[in-house]
Amino acid sequence: EERLVESGGGLAQPGGSLRLSCAASGMAFSDYAMSWVRQAPGKEVEWVSSIGTGRGDTIYSDSVKTRATISRDDAQNTLYLQLNALNIEDTAMYYCRNVGSSSATQRHAGVWGQGTQVTVSS
Repeated sequence: EERLVESGGGLAQPGGSLRLSCAASGMAFSDYAMSWVRQAPGKEVEWVSSIGTGRGDTIYSDSVKTRATISRDDAQNTLYLQLNALNIEDTAMYYCRNVGSSSATQRHAGVWGQGTQVTVSS
């Protein structure tokens, strides 16, 4: 069974940092482009960042591109998102996805984990 398990969220102050992790199992992780998406209460799912296979080309949404770093460790089947200079607008449930950016917000595409909650508050 393909599975994604996110962790690393929590309560952070504005200006702080968090590193999210996503452990993948039941899939050939290195063969998948991977993405992070997020959903704030009452809002649509928003694509955040994606990373390709192999050399791992990365892309970011405008909302995080100066503050985020997506990375992957294929030996550990793990995806990461380092998010710095947090602001209140970053408050959301964060999900990793085993699809690329074009499919990351589509409910029927790929696998969804349970998500990890990020709350930014002073």
